[in-house]
Amino acid sequence: MQTFIALLRAINVGGTGKLPMADLVRICETAGFSDVKTYIQSGNVVFKSDLEAGAIQALIEDALAKKVGKPVGVQIRRAADFDRLLAENPFKKAPPNQVIVMFFDEPPPKDALAEIRSPGGEELQLRGRELYIHYPNGQGRSKLKIPFAAAATGRNINTVAKLAAMARELSK
Repeated sequence: MQTFIALLRAINVGGTGKLPMADLVRICETAGFSDVKTYIQSGNVVFKSDLEAGAIQALIEDALAKKVGKPVGVQIRRAADFDRLLAENPFKKAPPNQVIVMFFDEPPPKDALAEIRSPGGEELQLRGRELYIHYPNGQGRSKLKIPFAAAATGRNINTVAKLAAMARELSK
């Protein structure tokens, strides 16, 4: 069994997509995942499964659509992916709550950042299926627009680190 992390998009954020984490645990356990643990109320879950990432994503997305009545995007990564994300963070000197990792199903085109303007001094670095963004004035104040990120979901480095630690613990 491998350890996976699932990140749900737009769950329990700003009053949208209400989903108690106990329901998320039940969804994952019903799908056959083991050692299911959630982190905070924004749709982060760590678990073990024998399935491949694509099958896991399809199972969770289908179950969530039935539960909440609309599509919910889900990103799936292996435990080792989160350790890599932390190691590759290009903004290690920035406060971790000011660095967001955006998760995509597929890598955006290499030139995806060419037209992006950083009105508040934001820095962006694309690495495979993830986009790192440093928001020097905080994400809430930023006017940065990333059109190709509409279907992505983001987590700050504090959350990425916590999920990586949970995944490592589960993998023991």
